[in-house]
Amino acid sequence: MSGILDLLNSDLGKTIISGVSGSTGTDESRTSSVLTMAMPVLMKAMERNASTPQGAEGLMGALMNKHDGSILDNLGGLFSGGVDQEVKDDGDKILGHVLGSKKQGVEKIIGEKSGLSADSVGSILKVATPILMGVLGKQARQNNVSSPNDLGGLLGGLLGGSGAKEEQSFLEKILDADGDGSVVDDVAGMVLGSAKKKGGLGGLLGGLFGK
Repeated sequence: MSGILDLLNSDLGKTIISGVSGSTGTDESRTSSVLTMAMPVLMKAMERNASTPQGAEGLMGALMNKHDGSILDNLGGLFSGGVDQEVKDDGDKILGHVLGSKKQGVEKIIGEKSGLSADSVGSILKVATPILMGVLGKQARQNNVSSPNDLGGLLGGLLGGSGAKEEQSFLEKILDADGDGSVVDDVAGMVLGSAKKKGGLGGLLGGLFGK
């Protein structure tokens, strides 16, 4: 199973980046930066949530019903003429559910690193998150994930398995930030350090943070 960052580098990922960029009025390179940083963070948050029986059941229910992957079948229609407000509202709800009280802190840190305001990051994520859920739903179907117990493996696979300690620590740190900015330099230093090792999540994220 390919990881979430492999997806962003694929043709489908380019379509998503281009569409989200057009619908939010943000240039493609910054949209790509935001999504490359945010997607693993959201996956990590979902993995955390799914570690409790209640959280796993909630996510499984969403993937089996509303977010079954069908959104990916007509991305051209989704993006043409602007993304429907209902999709953005859904994205906002998912972000609130997945990130909880950390939502503003995460948006602020990603904004500081990508050169955008937290509001702009929020706009990008509102559009992209329902698509991410669609990707998860599709992967769940393809991998015959039918019970909440199997979700950990699905999410871990999309995060690239267990990953290097620095990468996992980086994702945890972003999620635990309160948005006061003090954690940003620590996070950047950690990621840039792990970027020296080729490949992996740290390498991709480090390349972005090093710009």
